Amino acid sequence: MKRLVTTALLMAAATAHAQKFDGLADTPQMGWNSWNKFGCDINEQLIRDTADAMVKNGMRDAGYRYVNIDDCWHGKRDENGNIQPDPQRFPSGIKALADYVHARGLKLGIYSDAGNTTCGHKPASRGREYQDARTYAAWGVDYLKYDWCDTEGLSAKGAYTTMRDALRAAGRPILFSMCEWGDNKPWEWAQDVSHSWRTTGDITACWDCELSHGSWTQFGVLNIMDKTAALRKYAGPGHWNDMDMLEVGNGLTPDEERAHFSIWAMMTSPLISGNDLRSMSAETLKILTNRNVIAVNQDKLGVQALRRIAQGDLEMWIKPLDGGDWAVMFLNRGERTLDYRHDWQKYALADDLSKHEADLKKTRFRWTDLWNGAGGDTAKPLDVKLKPHSVLMLRLKAQG
Repeated sequence: MKRLVTTALLMAAATAHAQKFDGLADTPQMGWNSWNKFGCDINEQLIRDTADAMVKNGMRDAGYRYVNIDDCWHGKRDENGNIQPDPQRFPSGIKALADYVHARGLKLGIYSDAGNTTCGHKPASRGREYQDARTYAAWGVDYLKYDWCDTEGLSAKGAYTTMRDALRAAGRPILFSMCEWGDNKPWEWAQDVSHSWRTTGDITACWDCELSHGSWTQFGVLNIMDKTAALRKYAGPGHWNDMDMLEVGNGLTPDEERAHFSIWAMMTSPLISGNDLRSMSAETLKILTNRNVIAVNQDKLGVQALRRIAQGDLEMWIKPLDGGDWAVMFLNRGERTLDYRHDWQKYALADDLSKHEADLKKTRFRWTDLWNGAGGDTAKPLDVKLKPHSVLMLRLKAQG
């Protein structure tokens, strides 16, 4: 009995000091997730083909690393309570799939839920957190997306902290992505619990809309941007505001796709593509692999952009970058083309939250358009023509 009590106390002490794994999301995570395009219609061949496509099309080399299986991979639990993959959809098992993905220089992600069942009504992890975490580690999983369905009576902070501790106890470094939809203000308490947390309900492929499903709501690109804008002080290396998976390639216009990708990059959201990588257009691939825009997202300062100007449908967002550079984005939210002249010397680049500032009256910056490569400098005003639902995204570098 004394040995049992001692063991229990040691386990309790270890749990009390457990932390998420460091170094897994010093910059926002990048990858792919099955849900937006495929929902529950998934199988191991899709995951293998997606990993192959990510290598072949250059996404891996552009920084995308995680191939994430979302809901509905689950089969039943075995006689010992260990979760098993669906034998029809994943006959080779998750370990073999992880080995396949790892052999291509990529990482495998998986999905579970803090409640009794997942959003797709599959077995979830409530009460089996440590058992499931050990299973994921044994399979070679690198990423866990953890949802919030069927959680009546649960404390969000308690449930997510339990899974964090379980992942730590399992011993394998696994990036922990909370999908709690912002219901319990995770940005206020999850910095030491997870590597990212969702700020809103699910995204949908529209520019500016809300789609109610009764008990839950989906949001368009601008809606998620607006809801996340006020949370910038909570984002930083290792702990990110997650604005949900990207809808690039899922039905937005090309201008909307470029704007969507630019906004997510500026706001340091994880870049998790949600389209079919096996059959996307060359234009969609070009957007997803724009290394200049990706570099803004992956900047090691990790400062979420500030909305500097809001004048009707026109907005200007600024983001300080490592080495004294700045990213600047002009956004047209509206339905008509906007002509705008921006006087650089009238609006200082200043962010009192991150304590970065540049006086353009004293320092000249050279700017580069991150979508078409055009250039100029801040010595003269910038004439901007923005089509509806589009952006101009620039990187500014001080001239010596």
